[in-house]
Amino acid sequence: MKASEFFTKEKLDQIRDSIKEAENTTSGEIRVHIETRLTGDVLDRAAWIFKRIGMHGTADRNGVLFYLALENRKFAVIGDHGINARVPEDFWDNIKKSLEMNFNEGKFTEGLVEGILMTGRQMKEHFPVQKNDINELPDEISFDDPSLTGMV
Repeated sequence: MKASEFFTKEKLDQIRDSIKEAENTTSGEIRVHIETRLTGDVLDRAAWIFKRIGMHGTADRNGVLFYLALENRKFAVIGDHGINARVPEDFWDNIKKSLEMNFNEGKFTEGLVEGILMTGRQMKEHFPVQKNDINELPDEISFDDPSLTGMV
């Protein structure tokens, strides 16, 4: 199945709504990128996508990417250096555990929603929302399908 067809419209709306909800409490920016298949290392690919979709361009360098490779059953959660410079080393552990538990049960939407909301709550402590906060990155989910033109 192609990444762009994996989630129904309703499920994509749930994920997008969780991004908006999480970003209401933090100046951080959250994106989700889903690929059909991965070639190579998941963290290397996630870092490449992070840069490719412009996540490194936030003012406070506080973007977070949730990356999924469906056929490989791999995922990564990575934050920009502004986040990683402020948070403890184990900052991402509970989020990754929650994702893994849900994904292993086939609960991909629930896992993403829970992980995104957890990220927002944790980032709020280090990057609270500001009065003049703007949404620096789109909340849309990006995809990479082998047969799609204009792949990311």
